[in-house]
Amino acid sequence: MPPVVESIARTASPLVESLGRIRLQERLRFLYEFARDPRSTGAIGPSSPELAEAMVRDMGLESADLVVELGAGTGAFTTAILDELAPETRFMVMELNPRLAASLERDFAHEGVDVVCASAEALCRHLDASEVGRVDAVVSSLPWVCFSSALQHAILREIRRALRPGGRFCTFAYAHAAWLPSGVKFRRELRAVFPECEILPIVWRNLPPAFIYRCER
Repeated sequence: MPPVVESIARTASPLVESLGRIRLQERLRFLYEFARDPRSTGAIGPSSPELAEAMVRDMGLESADLVVELGAGTGAFTTAILDELAPETRFMVMELNPRLAASLERDFAHEGVDVVCASAEALCRHLDASEVGRVDAVVSSLPWVCFSSALQHAILREIRRALRPGGRFCTFAYAHAAWLPSGVKFRRELRAVFPECEILPIVWRNLPPAFIYRCER
């Protein structure tokens, strides 16, 4: 095997192995929903375990009283979040797609996860209705580049309003799209609402590779 090809194979092998750990059924379900409505699903497959682990790292989930996940999809991040939470922590998941929300309900209701089928724009309304107070951490898989600037701004403001002072918010972006107009637009909106925002290193073991925005109120 030529050295260049061998090098590429060595680099790709861990990614292939990682993606192989994601259940085939989950990947097919995600692809089906993407085909039905690509603008709301935003990706052709679920995130890798490595991206999920990076998303929850240093979010303070182990000491949180209330955690919210936005755009949970098939639950790629939901399991990683649950692994970090104390038994008494309240965990609310919001998913706009009714089929994915029903699947999340079946998969995670026994874990005490509160699944809400609604847009992230309604986050504070649902929190107020539940009388649970401010949120310690928000983890998002929302397809931001599919949203208008107005919708991005509205959801980001809603997240900031929901967080307690010192609360944390994280989301991710695909590395290949970071410098496209849609990616630049989102980064501008994000920093307008969350001046305290850092960009974490690229997670290569994801398809496509992605990096994480981590913000604090």
